[in-house]
Amino acid sequence: MKFEPHTLDYDLSPYTGLTRESWLEAGEYLLAGIFQNIKNFEDPVIAKRTETEITYPHLDAPAKQQESQRKAEVFEGLCRSFFIAAPLIHDNPELTVCGYRLRDYYKNQVLRVCTPSDPLFVGTYEDLMEMTGSTDPSRTFQQTVETCALVICLWIVREELWNTYSGEEKDTIADFLLSFAHASTVPQNWRLFNMLDMAFLHNEGYPIDRGIMAEHAQAILNYYVGDGWYRDGQCFDYYSCWAFNVYAPLWNLWYGYENEPVLAKKFEENSNRLMETYGDFFDEEGYTNMWGRSNIYRNAATSAFSGNLCLRHSAADHGLARRIASGSLMQFLGREDFLAGGIPSLGFYGQFSPLVQGYSCAESPFWLGKAFLSLYYPKEHPFWSARENNGSWERLKDKEVKETVLSGPALCFTNHKANGETVLRTGKVVKAPDDLHGMWNYSKLCYNTKYPWEATPTEGMGEVEAQQYVLKEQGRLVQANATFWCGEKEGVLYRRQFFGYNLGTEMHWIQAMNLADFPVPCGILRVDKLRLIRWPVSVSLGSYGFPDNGTQIEERTLGDARAVILKGKDFTGREKQMAMTVYDGWDEISTVESTGSNPDSEKSVVIYAETARNKQYGGLEPYLLISQVITKESWEDFSEAELFPIERIEYEDGACVGAYGTTTIHLKSGEVRKVNFEGIEAGLSL
Repeated sequence: MKFEPHTLDYDLSPYTGLTRESWLEAGEYLLAGIFQNIKNFEDPVIAKRTETEITYPHLDAPAKQQESQRKAEVFEGLCRSFFIAAPLIHDNPELTVCGYRLRDYYKNQVLRVCTPSDPLFVGTYEDLMEMTGSTDPSRTFQQTVETCALVICLWIVREELWNTYSGEEKDTIADFLLSFAHASTVPQNWRLFNMLDMAFLHNEGYPIDRGIMAEHAQAILNYYVGDGWYRDGQCFDYYSCWAFNVYAPLWNLWYGYENEPVLAKKFEENSNRLMETYGDFFDEEGYTNMWGRSNIYRNAATSAFSGNLCLRHSAADHGLARRIASGSLMQFLGREDFLAGGIPSLGFYGQFSPLVQGYSCAESPFWLGKAFLSLYYPKEHPFWSARENNGSWERLKDKEVKETVLSGPALCFTNHKANGETVLRTGKVVKAPDDLHGMWNYSKLCYNTKYPWEATPTEGMGEVEAQQYVLKEQGRLVQANATFWCGEKEGVLYRRQFFGYNLGTEMHWIQAMNLADFPVPCGILRVDKLRLIRWPVSVSLGSYGFPDNGTQIEERTLGDARAVILKGKDFTGREKQMAMTVYDGWDEISTVESTGSNPDSEKSVVIYAETARNKQYGGLEPYLLISQVITKESWEDFSEAELFPIERIEYEDGACVGAYGTTTIHLKSGEVRKVNFEGIEAGLSL
């Protein structure tokens, strides 16, 4: 059953109608789903597993490792569901759900998981090292992640719950937290978990190692790349937003402002810098894009706004922040397939195994509860009292596109007023050559808020990938696992993708594609250049995945250009329309059907183009592959100018194949785009 808010105010919230009371209702909706599965007051928050092959506890792991994972699952279920429960308890200490008074339940469960003599005890760091037989001093455990959620929630309900423990009970919880606070952690966003553990303990009068705190804090600061974004591992993703830009502001509030003012000032500046452009990362309805790892966390991406509100000098636009947070909330809670047995499914919308990672368990999606941190702020707070506004979307003209280019994190996102969608193009990506899952998450050419990424189509034999090039050479399929960023010049974004990239092979022996693309009102137009060193080879390029709930397919031509148009509906019954047009360089355009590869619907369709290059050092064969993918959220026919936007193409090279020089694209709108790949070598970056 989808969530339907009872309290709506379209004067205060003209876009969503949602108010603080609506959010409290949403929290109760989620908690009711959780607690309908808890049969006894003493039972932990453990969900019925709908997936056992990918998620933990891993049933094929050694017994001791499984035991440690089962303890982690208990702790994860408790602490992440507490993200939702804590603000509601703070708002109403007597709140009861499914017969349980939440304050009593969480007080009991928190103490139990931290008490060594209790059957629910989830283990200290030292206990887990002994249990798993590990002697690796850099070993880490999932419990470290969840301790941070725990201290955030205890801070939220300090008066309602934490202060009701006896001194001895507080010491028991503190001893447990101290174990993980000073222990080994993963050298990326995990450092913030240790930092908040120590900050909470410090504020409660427990001794901490200030040297460890300083080490972690300086490291976090040095992951910063600009524009509010931090590098988390090799790639960039929402961890920069729901981790760095939530935990660092909290750390400032709890510890940094008073004890490390220089670092705190920088964290504040970084969060405020994110606020300058982060609103444009979402679409006209506030939808979150499916991109990067941990997509099961969904609207947790909006928690960066709540984090910013913790700062002494917050720069968030309150009306825009709430509009996006509420829009993204309803993007997920407003769907019938969101819950599985009362618990958020392991997917982006419904259950969708292709995006699930092995570090997740059935309770992991509760991370989305971070979006509910905004409920910590009272109804008088500007986040709740300001009138909703829609930021850039209110200022864009009918067919206008706003483009934002952030070269530090290699992100380019465009807001398309014609269809209300936001399209993300990324760079600085490296995945293992066989890591298809990683490529779906990070290496797609485009990510669209209304067309979440599609896994490998089941009917395409792997020869087609949505929004990815695939090469076939000597019977072998090769995907682009590395994307280098080159930046924007004169309205054109330049990148390079390598197929089967690995450090053991010099770049000049690796097949590659130089990418050049730019926005048009309803999508992205591509003018990409082959950079081949082995022949013969075939090349395919897929559109976005299109939900197939009865799809009409039409083909159109204009001169040498060809287009395939799809009309249909998504899972919720919303009208959808997509077209792919091919120009120079392509031989064929067709469609492939699939089952189980689309996050929105069981069945899907992908339009794809293909071509081949058979002659070594072909010379006169086209170098450029020119295409576009455009979309609409209605069945209103695409105009001829939208389907076939190019008036003419001018080549500077004598053979007119795009071998060198400038290729000039004259659009029917009167706009002109000049594409020239010479010199991008100097700007390649990861």
